[in-house]
Amino acid sequence: MTVLCVNQRPVASNNTPAVLVYVLYGLGYFFVVPVLAGLIIAYVKLDERDPVMESHYRFQIRTFWIGLLYISIATPLCLVLIGFPLMIWWFIWSMMRIVIGGLRALEHRPIVNPKSWMFG
Repeated sequence: MTVLCVNQRPVASNNTPAVLVYVLYGLGYFFVVPVLAGLIIAYVKLDERDPVMESHYRFQIRTFWIGLLYISIATPLCLVLIGFPLMIWWFIWSMMRIVIGGLRALEHRPIVNPKSWMFG
C-alpha cells in the first residue's frame, strides 16, 4: 500500500480491489458469478478517494454494461449468423479492456478516459 497526497491530504492507495475485479472479470468467461461479484465490488469501491483507482472502477462498471449490451445484441443475431462476428468482437474488446486495465491498475496508473467505449 502506498500513500499519495491529494490536495495536501494523505490518501492510502490500495490497488488490490481493482486488480481483483479485473481477475473476476477474466473468470467471467467461464462462470457468471465472478463477473457479478466484480461488478458489486466496483460499485462499492466507486467512491474511492484515490482518483486513480476511481477511474478503474468507472472503467470496470462501463466494461460490464457495454459488454452486456454487445452480448444482448449479438446473441439473437447469431440465429442469422451476423451475431458470430459481434461475439468475436466482444471477446477481443473485453479481453483488451481487462488486460490493459489490469496492467494499469498494477502499475497504479489511471485509466485516461474511463467513459470511453474503447480501451481507456
